[in-house]
Amino acid sequence: MILSQEANERAVLVGLVTPQQNEARSREYLDELAFLADTAGAETVATFTQRVDYPNPRTFVGKGKLEEIRAYVEDNNVGMAIFDDDLTTKQVSNLERELQVKILDRTSLILDIFAKRAQTANAKTQVELAQYQYLLPRLTRMWTHLERQRGGIGMRGPGETQIETDRRIILDKISRLKEELRSIDRQKSIQRKNRGKLTRVALVGYTNVGKSTLMNLLSKSDVFAENKLFATLDTTVRKVIIDNLPFLLTDTVGFIRKLPTHLVESFKSTLDEVRDADILVHVVDISHPNFEEQIEVVDKTLRDICGGQDKPVILVFNKVDAFTYTPKDADDLTPRTRDNISLDELKQTWMSRLGDDCVFISARKGINIDELKQRIYARAKEVHLSRFPYNDFLFQKYDGLEEEIK
Repeated sequence: MILSQEANERAVLVGLVTPQQNEARSREYLDELAFLADTAGAETVATFTQRVDYPNPRTFVGKGKLEEIRAYVEDNNVGMAIFDDDLTTKQVSNLERELQVKILDRTSLILDIFAKRAQTANAKTQVELAQYQYLLPRLTRMWTHLERQRGGIGMRGPGETQIETDRRIILDKISRLKEELRSIDRQKSIQRKNRGKLTRVALVGYTNVGKSTLMNLLSKSDVFAENKLFATLDTTVRKVIIDNLPFLLTDTVGFIRKLPTHLVESFKSTLDEVRDADILVHVVDISHPNFEEQIEVVDKTLRDICGGQDKPVILVFNKVDAFTYTPKDADDLTPRTRDNISLDELKQTWMSRLGDDCVFISARKGINIDELKQRIYARAKEVHLSRFPYNDFLFQKYDGLEEEIK
């Protein structure tokens, strides 16, 4: 969309502290927004927050804060302001007039990254659809260049305004893109049927938790992996064999907080791989200070995708090598938190109730990967035997041989 055209633009970030979003959470959201900006190619030079009861309907922030942002922008050669929540057309227009810089919100920034990352025709079509769905309710009379994409003679009714013409053009494009995606869905559905009855395992999780690195490790493939948000947009499927059991392993797009609903809908054909999976491997970055909230975000998105389907889930806590904490002094009476509890102590909390459906690894360092493989093997074997019960003898024979070798 925007940022991909101009790398390393200087940007300021703007967020709010509200009764629904305390200062700590606002700060974390802005840190994530800074990571998104970096992924898109922008350089964050300053962050602004304001404590309010609700966003200003005209300019998102109050008059005094807006003056502070404008002064900083003018003095520091800043070309862009990125807001952590969705902005209305009116807010964008007012902010552009007041600040005289490019205005983006979280959704438009994510869409820019998606447009930059999309590689296949499927992903590009999905991103384009999401972009038009985002733009449709934000049309203004300044959006006149769309008219040039389509002949005007015979296409405009009596008295039809420019904005009505632009809206109709976008609706036509959305309709065409949806039809293209339906065709892609049909093709992918045939591809999934052609895979036979092999057990399907899908890697899911928050963005940048290490899914693609784990995919490369388990499948011995070379899926693109990078310390950036949304490094993977296109679904990748690989055949994996653990011991004597073959199954299909899928790497999927990562989830994120405040992910626009229309973006999830646009990526329906990609997320169908999650819906059709027999087993979900939920990868979590345990080194992240708020990994539990990320788990909740993923769980909610999975409920939206899978509906009422009850799928086996293996919770994989990745990046144990990056886990850090500050030990409490013996006479310290402050409550125990994520910041002062050790990994061993953390394992004894609610995670201990997960039993065999929980494993701690480091995909980058190769820690505990064999244990993870055995957990996946056990679950995949259950699914396989439910479809091919006559193979039970073969598994028993193999397992017995394995014990003799040991």
